Amino acid sequence: MKLIKQLIALATVALAFNAHAAAPANEAPDALVKRISQDVIDTAKADKSIQAGDTKKVIDLVETKILPYVDFQRMTSLAAGRFWRDATPEQQKALTEQFRSLLVFTYSGALSQIKNETVEFKPLRADPADTEVEVRSQVNMSRGEPIPLNYRVAKGPQGWKIYDINVLGAWLVETYKGTFASEINKGGIDGLIKALTEKNKKLASKPLNTKAPK
Repeated sequence: MKLIKQLIALATVALAFNAHAAAPANEAPDALVKRISQDVIDTAKADKSIQAGDTKKVIDLVETKILPYVDFQRMTSLAAGRFWRDATPEQQKALTEQFRSLLVFTYSGALSQIKNETVEFKPLRADPADTEVEVRSQVNMSRGEPIPLNYRVAKGPQGWKIYDINVLGAWLVETYKGTFASEINKGGIDGLIKALTEKNKKLASKPLNTKAPK
């Protein structure tokens, strides 16, 4: 499970959009991803501070280049499933914020582990009019077999945004759905928020793991 989560995070880093790049309005989602993702990976590979696990610098990079293009509210609502409708607007906001923080720490740890990986994208199977598509790719590892990765992205008023990722057959939302349901059944929505808050506090107190997963 730990390895899968690290690979999911690595996949999201590979897919990261550059928040400062203005994309043509008619650019296909896979073309946008392919054009920009290499810049993010090259930055991580070339920056010694990131490789050394400089927490602030890594998180700053995640905040500016990745987070603006992830639909955290949709991702959180899907992970919460039927329980999302029972949550108050305040609980929904708090849950989204804590889930966002959890993924920030996960993404940051993965970003600091990028060494010699490369990303290869597959042809997009979608109609030009589609507003939800699946972008397929694989991460080529320096050792071992390539890791197949798929991304669900949706087009909204602010452009294309990621809302789910699949690695080795497991979707990120489904991975967290079971955990969320378990915590909610034990302590309700507030119990889940508390559990995520405590986990984030622990992660914030630890240095980033700069060792690549084995």
